[in-house]
Amino acid sequence: MRQQQFEQEQAEIWARYRELLGQLESGKPLPPSAQVQGFPRLLRTISGHYALARSRGYSPGLAGELHQLVRRGYRQLYRVRPVWPRQIVRFAVAGFPRALRRHAGLFWLAFALFFGPMLAMGLACYHDGTLIHSLLDGSAVSDLETMYDPTNDRFGEGAIRKSDTDVAMFGYYIMNNVGIAFRTFASGLVFGLGSLFLLAFNGLYIGAAAGHLTQLGHGQPFWSFVSGHGPYELTAIAISGAAGLLLAKALLAPGRLTRAAALRANAAEAVILVTGAMLMLLLAAAVEAFWSASTAIAPPVKYGVGAIGWVLVIAYLGLAGRGAASATGPERFDGA
Repeated sequence: MRQQQFEQEQAEIWARYRELLGQLESGKPLPPSAQVQGFPRLLRTISGHYALARSRGYSPGLAGELHQLVRRGYRQLYRVRPVWPRQIVRFAVAGFPRALRRHAGLFWLAFALFFGPMLAMGLACYHDGTLIHSLLDGSAVSDLETMYDPTNDRFGEGAIRKSDTDVAMFGYYIMNNVGIAFRTFASGLVFGLGSLFLLAFNGLYIGAAAGHLTQLGHGQPFWSFVSGHGPYELTAIAISGAAGLLLAKALLAPGRLTRAAALRANAAEAVILVTGAMLMLLLAAAVEAFWSASTAIAPPVKYGVGAIGWVLVIAYLGLAGRGAASATGPERFDGA
């Protein structure tokens, strides 16, 4: 077969191959049919055409062009593509909220153990300004009052805000909040007692601070500071508590499994919950460092952003991933 006839007969195949190869090299995803069959089969075909061009003595230009097409194709077919960005997105969009809904009962239990003491202590300290001293010593109360003094140039200044730079405080908030969440999770191994204690204690502490500062007249600095990051941070702590209670459930009620087998099974689910909580705490730390502490933003704006944050959290945890879960049956975020 003459070279000209050979090129004419294979022109359509080469054009299709170049199109798919260009998509791969530009980073565009191929359609599933092309990934599974189209491109690998075309690459084998082009490799055969290259071998024919050499064996039949076609022009060096054609053989060289086919050789380059084959080399480029093999580089795309066998290169290692990073999958972790896609996995993180899939986890955040569907895996995490679906896992939380699978264990909604434990989440609502942790939620009540955290927010219940918070609300009760907040109301009590608001009506009795001395009650906070039953939980905190005088030095800690003084630091708290200094932090949210309305005369401060920046909210949160004092013992907690240890740096003048927002970036440094971002790192501090990550370490502090993630540490609280991880301890709340890991202490579930003590038959759940550690998780129960830390949920209740942190709820009491936050409630005491809120009630005391509000009755002292420092309410606006405090509430405008916590409103922005509170939806993500407080929900994440409750989720970490639910992850700890999931570990405790394996030890206290393993069912037909041995405790070790139940713990392995529940730990896999608990890690999903606590990992999602950590991502929420990263978001909370960013908001806390770069938004919450600013006095240039009017309190009503901060309250509005905080309210939107709660709506987003509820919608995300209740609705995200439901389409992907429809094949396995309905999910409910109501403790059922």
